[in-house]
Amino acid sequence: MRFRFITAAAALLSTVVFAPVYAEVRNDADTLALAARIDNNSFDRAELMLGNQLQYWQPVFDTLLVETPEGEIVPNLATEWSYNDDNTVLTLKLRDGVKFTDGTPFNAEAVKANLEYLAAGNGQNAYMARGISSFEIVSDNEIKLHLKAPDPALVNNFAVAAGAMASPASLGKAGSDVVPVGSGAYIYDTEDSVEGSQYVYHRNPDYWNAEAYPFDTVTITPMTDTVARMNAITAGQVDGTVADTRAVAQAKAIGLQVHTKDVNWAGIILADRAGKIVPALGDVRVRQAINMAFDKASILKFVDQGFGHLSDQIFPKSSQAYDPDLDSYYPYDPEKARSLLKEAGYEDGFEIIFPEIKPFAAFYPIITQQLADIGITATFESLPPGSSIPVIRSGKYAAYVFTFGAHDAWTDIQQHITPDAGWNALKYSDDKLNEMIKTAQFLSGEDYAAELRKINRYIVENAFFAPWYRQDTIYLTNAETNAEMQTTNTVPFIRNYSKAN
Repeated sequence: MRFRFITAAAALLSTVVFAPVYAEVRNDADTLALAARIDNNSFDRAELMLGNQLQYWQPVFDTLLVETPEGEIVPNLATEWSYNDDNTVLTLKLRDGVKFTDGTPFNAEAVKANLEYLAAGNGQNAYMARGISSFEIVSDNEIKLHLKAPDPALVNNFAVAAGAMASPASLGKAGSDVVPVGSGAYIYDTEDSVEGSQYVYHRNPDYWNAEAYPFDTVTITPMTDTVARMNAITAGQVDGTVADTRAVAQAKAIGLQVHTKDVNWAGIILADRAGKIVPALGDVRVRQAINMAFDKASILKFVDQGFGHLSDQIFPKSSQAYDPDLDSYYPYDPEKARSLLKEAGYEDGFEIIFPEIKPFAAFYPIITQQLADIGITATFESLPPGSSIPVIRSGKYAAYVFTFGAHDAWTDIQQHITPDAGWNALKYSDDKLNEMIKTAQFLSGEDYAAELRKINRYIVENAFFAPWYRQDTIYLTNAETNAEMQTTNTVPFIRNYSKAN
Protein backbone atom coordinates (compact mmCIF):
# COMPACT_ATOMS: atom_id res chain seq x y z
CA MET A 1 0.00 0.00 0.00
CA ARG A 2 1.13 3.52 -0.64
CA PHE A 3 1.05 6.08 2.16
CA ARG A 4 -0.50 9.52 1.91
CA PHE A 5 1.32 12.44 3.46
CA ILE A 6 0.11 15.97 4.10
CA THR A 7 2.83 18.45 3.27
CA ALA A 8 1.79 20.91 5.95
CA ALA A 9 2.25 18.35 8.73
CA ALA A 10 5.31 20.14 10.05
CA ALA A 11 3.19 23.17 10.87
CA LEU A 12 1.39 21.22 13.55
CA LEU A 13 4.19 18.96 14.65
CA SER A 14 6.36 21.97 15.38
CA THR A 15 3.87 23.11 18.00
CA VAL A 16 3.52 19.87 19.96
CA VAL A 17 5.76 17.34 21.60
CA PHE A 18 6.05 14.32 19.34
CA ALA A 19 4.35 11.17 20.58
CA PRO A 20 4.82 7.92 18.68
CA VAL A 21 1.94 6.46 16.71
CA TYR A 22 0.77 3.30 18.47
CA ALA A 23 0.79 1.08 15.37
CA GLU A 24 1.98 1.20 11.78
CA VAL A 25 -1.23 2.34 10.10
CA ARG A 26 -1.58 1.24 6.50
CA ASN A 27 -3.47 3.66 4.31
CA ASP A 28 -4.25 4.29 0.66
CA ALA A 29 -6.96 5.95 -1.44
CA ASP A 30 -9.35 3.00 -1.04
CA THR A 31 -8.82 2.67 2.69
CA LEU A 32 -10.67 4.55 5.41
CA ALA A 33 -8.12 4.73 8.24
CA LEU A 34 -9.42 6.00 11.57
CA ALA A 35 -7.77 6.70 14.91
CA ALA A 36 -10.01 6.05 17.92
CA ARG A 37 -9.78 7.61 21.36
CA ILE A 38 -10.32 4.32 23.19
CA ASP A 39 -9.96 0.62 22.43
CA ASN A 40 -12.74 -1.77 21.51
CA ASN A 41 -14.41 -3.38 24.51
CA SER A 42 -15.78 -6.54 22.85
CA PHE A 43 -17.36 -7.92 19.70
CA ASP A 44 -19.77 -10.01 21.76
CA ARG A 45 -23.15 -8.98 20.45
CA ALA A 46 -24.50 -8.47 24.01
CA GLU A 47 -21.61 -6.15 24.95
CA LEU A 48 -21.71 -3.71 22.02
CA MET A 49 -21.22 -0.08 23.04
CA LEU A 50 -22.10 3.30 21.55
CA GLY A 51 -19.99 6.47 21.54
CA ASN A 52 -16.34 6.02 20.56
CA GLN A 53 -16.62 2.22 20.50
CA LEU A 54 -19.52 2.08 18.05
CA GLN A 55 -17.13 2.37 15.08
CA TYR A 56 -15.48 -0.97 15.90
CA TRP A 57 -18.61 -3.06 15.40
CA GLN A 58 -20.51 -1.05 12.76
CA PRO A 59 -18.45 -2.35 9.78
CA VAL A 60 -19.44 -5.95 10.60
CA PHE A 61 -22.86 -5.82 12.23
CA ASP A 62 -25.58 -4.33 10.04
CA THR A 63 -28.58 -2.91 11.92
CA LEU A 64 -32.31 -3.40 11.49
CA LEU A 65 -32.77 0.33 10.88
CA VAL A 66 -30.46 3.27 10.16
CA GLU A 67 -30.32 6.72 11.68
CA THR A 68 -29.31 9.44 9.22
CA PRO A 69 -26.88 12.19 10.34
CA GLU A 70 -29.92 14.43 10.86
CA GLY A 71 -31.57 11.88 13.16
CA GLU A 72 -34.19 10.43 10.81
CA ILE A 73 -34.85 6.67 11.13
CA VAL A 74 -34.90 4.90 7.75
CA PRO A 75 -35.16 1.26 6.56
CA ASN A 76 -32.20 -1.11 6.43
CA LEU A 77 -32.41 -4.84 7.27
CA ALA A 78 -35.98 -4.10 8.28
CA THR A 79 -37.75 -2.59 5.29
CA GLU A 80 -40.99 -1.64 7.07
CA TRP A 81 -42.21 -1.28 10.65
CA SER A 82 -45.52 -0.46 12.30
CA TYR A 83 -47.19 -0.49 15.73
CA ASN A 84 -50.63 -1.66 16.76
CA ASP A 85 -53.10 0.84 18.25
CA ASP A 86 -51.70 0.83 21.80
CA ASN A 87 -48.02 0.59 20.79
CA THR A 88 -47.52 -2.81 22.45
CA VAL A 89 -46.86 -4.83 19.27
CA LEU A 90 -44.21 -3.81 16.74
CA THR A 91 -44.27 -5.55 13.36
CA LEU A 92 -41.05 -5.70 11.34
CA LYS A 93 -40.83 -6.73 7.70
CA LEU A 94 -37.35 -7.93 6.83
CA ARG A 95 -35.11 -7.70 3.78
CA ASP A 96 -35.09 -10.87 1.72
CA GLY A 97 -31.96 -12.69 0.52
CA VAL A 98 -29.46 -11.45 3.14
CA LYS A 99 -26.96 -13.90 4.61
CA PHE A 100 -24.38 -13.65 7.36
CA THR A 101 -20.81 -14.20 6.26
CA ASP A 102 -20.85 -17.74 7.70
CA GLY A 103 -23.73 -18.62 5.35
CA THR A 104 -26.48 -18.45 7.98
CA PRO A 105 -29.60 -16.74 6.57
CA PHE A 106 -30.84 -13.47 8.01
CA ASN A 107 -34.51 -13.95 8.84
CA ALA A 108 -37.07 -13.61 11.61
CA GLU A 109 -35.43 -16.39 13.62
CA ALA A 110 -32.13 -14.48 13.49
CA VAL A 111 -33.82 -11.31 14.77
CA LYS A 112 -35.41 -13.27 17.62
CA ALA A 113 -32.09 -14.93 18.55
CA ASN A 114 -30.20 -11.62 18.59
CA LEU A 115 -32.75 -9.78 20.70
CA GLU A 116 -33.09 -12.65 23.18
CA TYR A 117 -29.31 -12.84 23.50
CA LEU A 118 -29.02 -9.08 24.05
CA ALA A 119 -31.75 -9.08 26.72
CA ALA A 120 -30.19 -12.03 28.57
CA GLY A 121 -26.72 -10.46 28.70
CA ASN A 122 -25.11 -8.06 31.13
CA GLY A 123 -24.10 -5.43 28.59
CA GLN A 124 -24.73 -1.72 29.03
CA ASN A 125 -27.47 -1.80 26.37
CA ALA A 126 -29.29 -4.98 27.43
CA TYR A 127 -32.20 -2.81 28.56
CA MET A 128 -32.93 -2.03 24.91
CA ALA A 129 -34.39 -5.52 24.39
CA ARG A 130 -35.70 -6.36 27.85
CA GLY A 131 -39.06 -4.74 27.21
CA ILE A 132 -39.94 -7.46 24.68
CA SER A 133 -42.15 -10.12 26.28
CA SER A 134 -42.49 -12.51 23.33
CA PHE A 135 -41.80 -13.00 19.63
CA GLU A 136 -44.32 -14.01 17.00
CA ILE A 137 -42.71 -15.25 13.80
CA VAL A 138 -45.17 -14.66 10.98
CA SER A 139 -42.82 -15.79 8.21
CA ASP A 140 -39.11 -15.79 7.38
CA ASN A 141 -39.42 -12.11 6.52
CA GLU A 142 -41.89 -10.88 9.13
CA ILE A 143 -41.82 -10.83 12.93
CA LYS A 144 -44.05 -9.29 15.59
CA LEU A 145 -42.47 -8.11 18.83
CA HIS A 146 -44.91 -8.18 21.74
CA LEU A 147 -43.90 -5.64 24.39
CA LYS A 148 -44.46 -5.68 28.14
CA ALA A 149 -45.36 -2.00 27.82
CA PRO A 150 -44.84 0.72 25.21
CA ASP A 151 -41.19 1.50 24.55
CA PRO A 152 -40.88 5.01 23.05
CA ALA A 153 -37.22 4.42 22.09
CA LEU A 154 -37.38 0.93 20.58
CA VAL A 155 -37.41 1.99 16.92
CA ASN A 156 -34.53 4.42 17.49
CA ASN A 157 -32.55 1.75 19.31
CA PHE A 158 -32.90 -0.59 16.33
CA ALA A 159 -30.60 1.83 14.48
CA VAL A 160 -27.83 1.24 17.01
CA ALA A 161 -26.93 -1.53 19.48
CA ALA A 162 -30.40 -3.09 19.77
CA GLY A 163 -30.59 -3.49 16.00
CA ALA A 164 -27.12 -4.96 15.44
CA MET A 165 -27.44 -8.41 13.90
CA ALA A 166 -24.82 -11.13 14.47
CA SER A 167 -24.98 -14.61 13.03
CA PRO A 168 -27.15 -16.70 15.38
CA ALA A 169 -24.57 -19.48 15.03
CA SER A 170 -21.99 -17.22 16.73
CA LEU A 171 -24.04 -16.01 19.68
CA GLY A 172 -22.46 -17.04 22.96
CA LYS A 173 -19.82 -19.17 21.25
CA ALA A 174 -16.24 -19.13 22.48
CA GLY A 175 -14.24 -16.50 20.59
CA SER A 176 -17.24 -14.47 19.43
CA ASP A 177 -16.00 -11.59 21.58
CA VAL A 178 -12.87 -11.29 19.41
CA VAL A 179 -14.09 -12.60 16.01
CA PRO A 180 -17.40 -11.02 14.97
CA VAL A 181 -19.64 -12.66 12.36
CA GLY A 182 -22.23 -10.37 10.82
CA SER A 183 -23.86 -9.46 7.52
CA GLY A 184 -22.51 -5.91 7.29
CA ALA A 185 -20.58 -4.05 4.63
CA TYR A 186 -17.23 -5.41 5.84
CA ILE A 187 -15.65 -8.62 7.12
CA TYR A 188 -13.24 -8.50 10.05
CA ASP A 189 -9.71 -9.60 9.05
CA THR A 190 -8.42 -11.76 11.89
CA GLU A 191 -4.98 -12.24 10.33
CA ASP A 192 -4.16 -8.56 9.79
CA SER A 193 -5.80 -7.32 12.98
CA VAL A 194 -4.03 -7.10 16.32
CA GLU A 195 -6.37 -6.75 19.28
CA GLY A 196 -5.64 -3.54 21.15
CA SER A 197 -3.42 -2.23 18.35
CA GLN A 198 -5.28 -2.19 15.03
CA TYR A 199 -8.57 -3.54 13.67
CA VAL A 200 -8.82 -4.25 9.94
CA TYR A 201 -11.98 -4.80 7.89
CA HIS A 202 -12.31 -5.67 4.18
CA ARG A 203 -15.32 -5.23 1.95
CA ASN A 204 -18.00 -7.92 2.12
CA PRO A 205 -18.47 -8.90 -1.56
CA ASP A 206 -22.05 -10.05 -0.90
CA TYR A 207 -23.29 -6.96 0.92
CA TRP A 208 -26.61 -5.75 -0.49
CA ASN A 209 -25.92 -1.98 -0.20
CA ALA A 210 -22.26 -1.63 -1.22
CA GLU A 211 -22.72 1.85 -2.73
CA ALA A 212 -23.33 3.25 0.75
CA TYR A 213 -19.74 2.35 1.70
CA PRO A 214 -17.18 3.75 -0.79
CA PHE A 215 -14.03 2.34 0.83
CA ASP A 216 -12.70 -1.17 0.19
CA THR A 217 -10.94 -1.37 3.56
CA VAL A 218 -11.48 0.16 6.98
CA THR A 219 -8.81 0.27 9.69
CA ILE A 220 -9.33 1.50 13.24
CA THR A 221 -6.33 2.15 15.46
CA PRO A 222 -6.92 2.91 19.15
CA MET A 223 -4.76 5.85 20.28
CA THR A 224 -5.50 7.14 23.76
CA ASP A 225 -2.91 9.90 23.43
CA THR A 226 -4.22 13.08 21.79
CA VAL A 227 -0.84 14.10 20.40
CA ALA A 228 -0.38 10.68 18.80
CA ARG A 229 -3.73 11.01 17.03
CA MET A 230 -2.85 14.48 15.78
CA ASN A 231 0.52 13.32 14.50
CA ALA A 232 -1.14 10.39 12.73
CA ILE A 233 -3.63 12.53 10.84
CA THR A 234 -1.11 15.23 9.92
CA ALA A 235 1.28 12.57 8.61
CA GLY A 236 -1.49 11.04 6.47
CA GLN A 237 -1.46 7.78 8.39
CA VAL A 238 -5.14 8.15 9.26
CA ASP A 239 -7.98 9.95 7.53
CA GLY A 240 -10.10 10.84 10.54
CA THR A 241 -9.87 11.19 14.29
CA VAL A 242 -11.57 12.75 17.26
CA ALA A 243 -9.65 15.77 18.55
CA ASP A 244 -9.94 18.47 21.16
CA THR A 245 -10.60 22.16 20.81
CA ARG A 246 -6.94 23.13 21.25
CA ALA A 247 -6.18 21.59 17.87
CA VAL A 248 -8.81 23.48 15.86
CA ALA A 249 -6.81 26.53 14.79
CA GLN A 250 -3.75 24.48 13.88
CA ALA A 251 -5.83 21.86 12.05
CA LYS A 252 -7.45 24.53 9.88
CA ALA A 253 -4.07 26.09 9.17
CA ILE A 254 -2.74 22.88 7.63
CA GLY A 255 -5.84 22.12 5.56
CA LEU A 256 -7.65 19.58 7.71
CA GLN A 257 -11.44 19.60 7.73
CA VAL A 258 -12.93 20.44 11.14
CA HIS A 259 -16.35 18.99 11.96
CA THR A 260 -18.27 20.02 15.08
CA LYS A 261 -21.49 18.84 16.69
CA ASP A 262 -23.19 19.46 20.01
CA VAL A 263 -23.23 15.84 21.17
CA ASN A 264 -21.79 15.46 24.67
CA TRP A 265 -22.38 16.99 28.05
CA ALA A 266 -19.44 17.33 30.40
CA GLY A 267 -19.55 17.24 34.16
CA ILE A 268 -19.72 15.04 37.25
CA ILE A 269 -22.03 12.07 37.70
CA LEU A 270 -23.12 12.01 41.34
CA ALA A 271 -23.81 8.28 41.34
CA ASP A 272 -24.07 7.77 45.11
CA ARG A 273 -27.39 9.58 45.63
CA ALA A 274 -28.30 7.25 48.50
CA GLY A 275 -25.01 7.90 50.33
CA LYS A 276 -23.85 4.28 50.39
CA ILE A 277 -20.17 5.10 49.78
CA VAL A 278 -20.04 8.79 50.71
CA PRO A 279 -22.89 9.44 53.18
CA ALA A 280 -22.86 13.18 52.48
CA LEU A 281 -24.00 12.61 48.88
CA GLY A 282 -27.25 11.15 50.19
CA ASP A 283 -28.31 14.69 51.14
CA VAL A 284 -29.71 16.67 48.23
CA ARG A 285 -28.31 19.90 49.71
CA VAL A 286 -24.80 18.51 49.36
CA ARG A 287 -25.38 17.58 45.74
CA GLN A 288 -26.82 21.03 45.07
CA ALA A 289 -23.79 22.61 46.74
CA ILE A 290 -21.50 20.69 44.39
CA ASN A 291 -23.45 22.10 41.44
CA MET A 292 -22.87 25.63 42.74
CA ALA A 293 -19.16 25.06 43.42
CA PHE A 294 -18.03 25.21 39.80
CA ASP A 295 -17.24 28.26 37.68
CA LYS A 296 -18.63 26.57 34.60
CA ALA A 297 -18.04 29.49 32.25
CA SER A 298 -14.33 29.47 33.07
CA ILE A 299 -14.09 25.69 32.69
CA LEU A 300 -15.68 25.94 29.22
CA LYS A 301 -13.35 28.79 28.25
CA PHE A 302 -10.08 27.28 29.45
CA VAL A 303 -10.63 23.54 28.90
CA ASP A 304 -12.72 23.55 25.73
CA GLN A 305 -11.78 26.97 24.38
CA GLY A 306 -15.41 28.10 24.43
CA PHE A 307 -16.58 25.36 22.05
CA GLY A 308 -19.93 24.62 23.67
CA HIS A 309 -22.64 26.24 25.76
CA LEU A 310 -23.42 26.26 29.48
CA SER A 311 -26.18 23.98 30.72
CA ASP A 312 -27.26 22.47 34.03
CA GLN A 313 -29.27 19.69 32.35
CA ILE A 314 -28.14 16.54 30.56
CA PHE A 315 -30.67 16.82 27.71
CA PRO A 316 -29.74 18.79 24.55
CA LYS A 317 -31.90 21.40 22.83
CA SER A 318 -33.02 18.79 20.29
CA SER A 319 -34.50 16.59 23.05
CA GLN A 320 -38.20 16.49 23.93
CA ALA A 321 -37.11 16.67 27.57
CA TYR A 322 -35.18 19.94 27.16
CA ASP A 323 -36.28 22.89 29.27
CA PRO A 324 -34.48 26.20 28.54
CA ASP A 325 -35.13 27.41 32.09
CA LEU A 326 -32.88 24.64 33.45
CA ASP A 327 -29.75 25.70 31.57
CA SER A 328 -28.88 28.21 34.29
CA TYR A 329 -30.55 26.59 37.30
CA TYR A 330 -27.38 26.50 39.44
CA PRO A 331 -25.35 29.74 39.44
CA TYR A 332 -21.69 29.74 40.43
CA ASP A 333 -22.02 30.60 44.11
CA PRO A 334 -19.36 29.13 46.47
CA GLU A 335 -20.78 31.07 49.42
CA LYS A 336 -24.24 29.55 48.94
CA ALA A 337 -22.61 26.14 48.45
CA ARG A 338 -20.79 26.43 51.78
CA SER A 339 -24.07 27.46 53.42
CA LEU A 340 -25.84 24.38 52.05
CA LEU A 341 -23.06 22.12 53.32
CA LYS A 342 -23.38 23.71 56.77
CA GLU A 343 -27.17 23.15 56.76
CA ALA A 344 -26.58 19.51 55.86
CA GLY A 345 -24.11 19.07 58.74
CA TYR A 346 -20.93 19.01 56.67
CA GLU A 347 -19.41 22.36 57.61
CA ASP A 348 -16.09 20.59 58.18
CA GLY A 349 -16.23 18.97 54.75
CA PHE A 350 -15.68 15.41 53.59
CA GLU A 351 -13.75 13.49 50.92
CA ILE A 352 -14.84 12.16 47.51
CA ILE A 353 -12.54 9.68 45.76
CA PHE A 354 -12.81 9.92 41.97
CA PRO A 355 -11.48 7.42 39.43
CA GLU A 356 -8.74 8.95 37.29
CA ILE A 357 -9.83 8.58 33.68
CA LYS A 358 -7.10 9.81 31.34
CA PRO A 359 -9.19 11.65 28.67
CA PHE A 360 -10.61 13.92 31.38
CA ALA A 361 -7.37 14.74 33.17
CA ALA A 362 -7.63 18.44 32.27
CA PHE A 363 -10.64 18.76 34.56
CA TYR A 364 -9.01 17.25 37.64
CA PRO A 365 -6.99 20.25 38.95
CA ILE A 366 -10.10 22.42 38.52
CA ILE A 367 -12.29 19.96 40.41
CA THR A 368 -9.72 19.69 43.19
CA GLN A 369 -9.42 23.44 43.61
CA GLN A 370 -13.09 24.40 43.28
CA LEU A 371 -14.39 21.65 45.55
CA ALA A 372 -11.69 22.58 48.08
CA ASP A 373 -13.06 26.14 48.01
CA ILE A 374 -16.29 24.87 49.57
CA GLY A 375 -14.59 22.40 51.90
CA ILE A 376 -14.74 19.14 49.93
CA THR A 377 -11.54 17.15 49.37
CA ALA A 378 -11.27 15.52 45.93
CA THR A 379 -8.86 12.60 45.59
CA PHE A 380 -8.13 10.82 42.32
CA GLU A 381 -7.21 7.13 42.04
CA SER A 382 -5.45 5.80 38.94
CA LEU A 383 -7.02 2.91 37.03
CA PRO A 384 -5.38 0.16 34.94
CA PRO A 385 -5.34 1.01 31.20
CA GLY A 386 -8.60 0.20 29.45
CA SER A 387 -10.50 -0.48 32.68
CA SER A 388 -12.25 2.83 33.23
CA ILE A 389 -15.72 1.96 31.89
CA PRO A 390 -16.06 -1.44 33.63
CA VAL A 391 -14.77 0.05 36.89
CA ILE A 392 -17.10 3.04 37.00
CA ARG A 393 -20.06 0.86 36.02
CA SER A 394 -19.19 -1.57 38.81
CA GLY A 395 -20.38 0.88 41.46
CA LYS A 396 -17.00 1.26 43.17
CA TYR A 397 -17.00 5.06 43.02
CA ALA A 398 -19.49 7.53 44.45
CA ALA A 399 -18.85 10.07 41.69
CA TYR A 400 -16.89 10.29 38.49
CA VAL A 401 -16.12 12.68 35.66
CA PHE A 402 -17.26 11.75 32.18
CA THR A 403 -18.72 13.11 28.98
CA PHE A 404 -21.91 11.54 27.65
CA GLY A 405 -23.72 11.86 24.36
CA ALA A 406 -27.48 12.18 24.03
CA HIS A 407 -29.94 9.98 22.17
CA ASP A 408 -33.70 10.31 22.20
CA ALA A 409 -34.97 11.34 25.65
CA TRP A 410 -36.40 7.92 26.50
CA THR A 411 -33.10 6.20 25.76
CA ASP A 412 -31.21 8.74 27.87
CA ILE A 413 -33.57 8.01 30.77
CA GLN A 414 -33.09 4.26 30.35
CA GLN A 415 -29.31 4.65 30.22
CA HIS A 416 -28.87 7.01 33.16
CA ILE A 417 -31.94 7.33 35.37
CA THR A 418 -33.94 4.12 35.84
CA PRO A 419 -32.90 1.78 38.69
CA ASP A 420 -31.40 -0.77 36.27
CA ALA A 421 -29.85 1.78 33.88
CA GLY A 422 -26.39 0.80 32.66
CA TRP A 423 -24.82 4.07 33.85
CA ASN A 424 -26.75 4.14 37.13
CA ALA A 425 -23.79 2.42 38.74
CA LEU A 426 -25.19 2.17 42.26
CA LYS A 427 -28.72 1.31 41.05
CA TYR A 428 -30.24 4.33 42.77
CA SER A 429 -34.05 4.24 42.86
CA ASP A 430 -36.48 7.07 43.57
CA ASP A 431 -40.16 6.09 43.91
CA LYS A 432 -41.52 9.46 42.80
CA LEU A 433 -39.25 9.55 39.78
CA ASN A 434 -40.05 5.94 38.87
CA GLU A 435 -43.75 6.80 38.84
CA MET A 436 -43.13 9.79 36.57
CA ILE A 437 -41.18 7.61 34.14
CA LYS A 438 -43.97 5.02 34.14
CA THR A 439 -46.53 7.74 33.40
CA ALA A 440 -44.49 9.07 30.46
CA GLN A 441 -44.21 5.60 28.96
CA PHE A 442 -47.94 5.44 28.25
CA LEU A 443 -48.30 8.95 26.86
CA SER A 444 -47.80 10.34 23.38
CA GLY A 445 -47.51 13.67 21.61
CA GLU A 446 -47.28 16.84 23.71
CA ASP A 447 -48.45 15.01 26.86
CA TYR A 448 -45.42 12.73 26.53
CA ALA A 449 -43.05 15.67 25.97
CA ALA A 450 -44.52 17.55 28.95
CA GLU A 451 -43.94 14.56 31.25
CA LEU A 452 -40.36 14.26 29.99
CA ARG A 453 -39.76 17.90 30.90
CA LYS A 454 -41.15 17.20 34.40
CA ILE A 455 -38.68 14.32 34.74
CA ASN A 456 -35.85 16.58 33.60
CA ARG A 457 -36.76 19.25 36.15
CA TYR A 458 -36.94 16.69 38.94
CA ILE A 459 -33.46 15.31 38.30
CA VAL A 460 -32.01 18.84 38.03
CA GLU A 461 -33.69 20.03 41.22
CA ASN A 462 -32.50 16.91 43.04
CA ALA A 463 -28.99 17.23 41.57
CA PHE A 464 -28.56 13.73 40.18
CA PHE A 465 -25.68 15.17 38.16
CA ALA A 466 -23.42 18.22 38.19
CA PRO A 467 -23.28 19.19 34.49
CA TRP A 468 -21.09 22.09 33.43
CA TYR A 469 -21.81 22.53 29.75
CA ARG A 470 -22.58 20.85 26.46
CA GLN A 471 -19.40 20.26 24.48
CA ASP A 472 -18.97 20.75 20.78
CA THR A 473 -17.40 17.49 19.68
CA ILE A 474 -14.39 18.13 17.44
CA TYR A 475 -13.69 15.65 14.67
CA LEU A 476 -10.99 16.04 12.02
CA THR A 477 -10.64 14.56 8.56
CA ASN A 478 -8.04 15.20 5.90
CA ALA A 479 -8.84 17.02 2.67
CA GLU A 480 -9.48 13.72 0.85
CA THR A 481 -12.12 12.45 3.27
CA ASN A 482 -15.55 13.85 4.09
CA ALA A 483 -17.53 12.99 7.18
CA GLU A 484 -20.97 13.90 8.46
CA MET A 485 -21.38 14.17 12.22
CA GLN A 486 -24.18 12.25 13.89
CA THR A 487 -26.67 14.06 16.11
CA THR A 488 -26.49 11.27 18.68
CA ASN A 489 -22.89 10.06 18.67
CA THR A 490 -19.51 11.55 19.46
CA VAL A 491 -17.88 10.11 16.30
CA PRO A 492 -19.42 9.63 12.84
CA PHE A 493 -21.11 6.39 11.89
CA ILE A 494 -19.01 4.35 9.45
CA ARG A 495 -21.50 4.98 6.66
CA ASN A 496 -21.11 8.75 7.16
CA TYR A 497 -17.65 8.84 5.55
CA SER A 498 -17.08 9.44 1.85
CA LYS A 499 -14.28 10.31 -0.53
CA ALA A 500 -13.89 14.03 -1.15
CA ASN A 501 -12.89 13.55 -4.78
